[in-house]
Amino acid sequence: MINIAIMGHGVVGSGVAEILINHNDRIKNRVKQDINVKHILDLRDFNVAYSDKFTKDFNDILNDDSVSVVAEVMGGITPAYDFVKACLLKGKSVVTSNKELVAAKGAELIKIANEKNVSFLFEASVGGGIPVLRPISNCLAANEIDEIWGILNGTTNYILNKMIVDNMDFASALKLAQDLGFAERNPAADVEGHDACRKICILSALAYGKHVYPDQVKTEGITEITLDDVEYADNFGAVIKLIGHSKKVENGKIIASVRPTLVSRSHILAGVNGVFNAVVVNGDQTGEVAFYGKGAGKEATASAVVGDIIDCIKNQNNEKYLTWEDGSADYVDTRYSESSPLYVTLKGDDFAALKGEFSSVLSDICDSHIMNEYKNEIAFITKPNNESFVKDKLTALKTVNSYKILHTMF
Repeated sequence: MINIAIMGHGVVGSGVAEILINHNDRIKNRVKQDINVKHILDLRDFNVAYSDKFTKDFNDILNDDSVSVVAEVMGGITPAYDFVKACLLKGKSVVTSNKELVAAKGAELIKIANEKNVSFLFEASVGGGIPVLRPISNCLAANEIDEIWGILNGTTNYILNKMIVDNMDFASALKLAQDLGFAERNPAADVEGHDACRKICILSALAYGKHVYPDQVKTEGITEITLDDVEYADNFGAVIKLIGHSKKVENGKIIASVRPTLVSRSHILAGVNGVFNAVVVNGDQTGEVAFYGKGAGKEATASAVVGDIIDCIKNQNNEKYLTWEDGSADYVDTRYSESSPLYVTLKGDDFAALKGEFSSVLSDICDSHIMNEYKNEIAFITKPNNESFVKDKLTALKTVNSYKILHTMF
């Protein structure tokens, strides 16, 4: 018999418990052994059919040598990091859906797991129920991966989709997402890009072999996106998506970012709507490979956690496949600037003067533009250019009160 412990009984934790308990025969057939949920750690009290399994003391799990696999679904760094590290050091395999933990401490925890010959698996930390980490590590192992793009946060994708399809402003779309349970009461992690940042860190570390830390990723959210931006993007044949991106560059380092991006309607990511996620991976042998599905939710995420539990049981003494080395301060090149088309909006009080200065100073870098005299605004797409060069041009303009720059995928 395999004894399992679950740390956390929130949305995902309760889903994991329900799958393991209510579908025990199915899991048993997969692993050819009896499965028993022995402990569930949570400080709250629950009136459920398996109430006898709850404990409020982590040591009940840590010191129970019969427990060989622990699922961490608490979220956050504290106390999850201390609990997971202690379990690994004790020789217990750990699976987690905790993207914040993996993005911050993944390299260290993977190293401990390898030293103790146990597993540390985290498929559910990226894309919820979408299988993406295993395929990158296993199915694409013959490839050298050089670029990743992704819609990695369902909440922001839902909000942007409402702005695009239903002409809702950001505040109204956010409130609707909160009312429907797609967004938290405090939505900062989603709308400011932090959640997607953690996920692109994990994807990049796995694909390129070295840890990428969240503070190394250029991160912007969607709070400044307006309905005017949505309309201008449509006129340019694009939609706005929050895109996580990483790429190997010529100097041997990588670049990584999360930011709202104009995506051409012909690109596969433009059609990913609602709360769905998608990841596109470019390998030197396969070309682009896409993964699509529900990026969050109780059942989808719990399914991925249980999948990792099954992997731990079936491969107890085998070499572990989710691994990377620690990173370094200079591994991610935060100063590298790729030349690409940029979306720019300019605002000024005197539209005639703004238009004149645009024509005399910026026409040489402009590919296509929209003049909005009613709002004293000009929107344009540049020819491929470095962002720093465009910013230098913009800051020199005397008639501009404010400007905005977004990257594009055309």
